Amino acid sequence: MNLSDPVTLTPSELHGSIVIPPSKSISHRAILCAAMADGVSRIAPIAPSQDMEATVRCIRALGASAVRDGDALLIDGRGLFSPEHGASDASPVLLDCGESGSTLRFLIPLAAAGGVTAVFTGRGRLPERPIGCFCDCLPGAGAELQTEGGLPLTVRGRLHSGNFSLPGNVSSQFITGLLLALPLLDGDSTITLTTPLESAAYIDLTLSVMHSFGVSAQRTETGWSVPGNQHYRAQDYTVEGDWSQAAFFLGAGLLGSRLSLCGLRRDSAQGDRACEPLFTAMGAVTRWQDGILQVFPGEKRAAVIDASQIPDLVPVLAACAAFCPGETQIVNAARLRIKESDRLQTTASLIRSLGGSVRELADGLQITGAPFLPGGSCSGANDHRIVMAAAIAALGCTGPVTVSDAHSVKKSFPDFFEQYNRLGGHANVIDMGKSN
Repeated sequence: MNLSDPVTLTPSELHGSIVIPPSKSISHRAILCAAMADGVSRIAPIAPSQDMEATVRCIRALGASAVRDGDALLIDGRGLFSPEHGASDASPVLLDCGESGSTLRFLIPLAAAGGVTAVFTGRGRLPERPIGCFCDCLPGAGAELQTEGGLPLTVRGRLHSGNFSLPGNVSSQFITGLLLALPLLDGDSTITLTTPLESAAYIDLTLSVMHSFGVSAQRTETGWSVPGNQHYRAQDYTVEGDWSQAAFFLGAGLLGSRLSLCGLRRDSAQGDRACEPLFTAMGAVTRWQDGILQVFPGEKRAAVIDASQIPDLVPVLAACAAFCPGETQIVNAARLRIKESDRLQTTASLIRSLGGSVRELADGLQITGAPFLPGGSCSGANDHRIVMAAAIAALGCTGPVTVSDAHSVKKSFPDFFEQYNRLGGHANVIDMGKSN
């Protein structure tokens, strides 16, 4: 399917089984832990996506080796920060992060810990997304950051241990970046939060992956204590299914589909594991059988959704709420304005474009549901989660839905539309070069 063109989706139901792609969040963390390990690690499965390619591209630029072996990555970290990759000011390492916020924020402190002079670049909305937390806390510990407010960003100097203070309500990615890098330093460090932590499950995920590679940090009353002089150990690491991707198919179940979702861990530490109870609260019926999650339609109803810990789920939850009678409230979602798009604005625009009723607030959405929506044309906003949310919403519309920027699913789920059609969906590319 040529995803450079808009896609038109006609009403349908999805049926059958799907293997949920491996977790993008876990994959980023495992790849970086393997790159810091003194040996060869096997990470599997790793799904090809633009975000994964960005992280792999960057660890190679820093000297690690990464080789595809079927659905696995073989990563040799023994060359990380080797002399030929210990760039000087005259010849910095270029780290192209694509559109991946995780790649950027995880690697800034890592490059500083390695004493690498690096220039970080990106595209899409990434150059505009916040990095100020690092500009505030890293320079006092030996790293110099040079930026005009976004990307490109130049990092030079060598990070040394200390106390790193930063807010907990901007992005947990800043905290993860520090947690990954600080064990490499000679001395012990602390991370102190100046505001309450949001997306706490992502930090738990980071600590879990680090532990698998032999490195640890301890929770304190105000943050974390991170011992220095630790060593990542090479591992064979299995990546579980991605609950944030599973959410789209749970949404399909709410809107009338019957599906079996394979590859998920019922006891997962992923924060987006919350999508199952959230969709059941909205009326979906779920059942676990032999490790497979089954979802069926039920009686749809409105809900109150606190998005502080699950921001990535908001587009699909909101799109499905447009079909739930009553008023759904999504609260504590202000951070969605600094994602790949302003996701409060683009999600509200999606719902309105399909004939739904939504009120956009400073930190959330109020959605008045209806049994059906007529469909229409909407912008995908070059945002993978908006495009996939539109595809799920199309299942509940009475008429076709056309969404632009279908190519953006390559960021996280390149074969989304192929899987959608395989399950009985009707997604067809519009060739803009042909007349109707």
